[in-house]
Amino acid sequence: MTIRERVGISEYRIASSPQELVTYGLGSCLGVTIYDPESKRGGLAHTLLPKPRPGMDTSRKSKFVETAIRLMVEELVERGAALDCLEAKVFGGANMFESLQGEGGKSIGERNIDCARETLADLGIVITAEDVAGNFGRTLVFALATGKVTVKSVREGRKELEF
Repeated sequence: MTIRERVGISEYRIASSPQELVTYGLGSCLGVTIYDPESKRGGLAHTLLPKPRPGMDTSRKSKFVETAIRLMVEELVERGAALDCLEAKVFGGANMFESLQGEGGKSIGERNIDCARETLADLGIVITAEDVAGNFGRTLVFALATGKVTVKSVREGRKELEF
């Protein structure tokens, strides 16, 4: 029996086969999946911002792309995943409000995407698929039994991305 667990904004979850992880309403937020195909363990984070800035409340570390990825990797390895087998997928990072640009003229979505790519590269984790940018929201369902991520959106319908 498949158990589906919801991942809310600024949260991450670790699970293993046959569980599924689901997150709803990724706009400029970033969804990152990390998966070990050998152990069929993985994690899904629904992050809000790239990195904490001075003075920000950092009590919820999974709010940030950089720290959520590092926390997921650490917990996956603690639970038996092999660091050298980990693969990632990145989703979301949409520009939902074109008039709102931040640092260097980049939207928060673009900065979230850049941060995920940089953090994963720093950890030596390969990104096997991306469904990022645009100006529309996404819902993700991550099946740990297969490593497939189903992406649903009003704009592009439903598609599956495999590891």
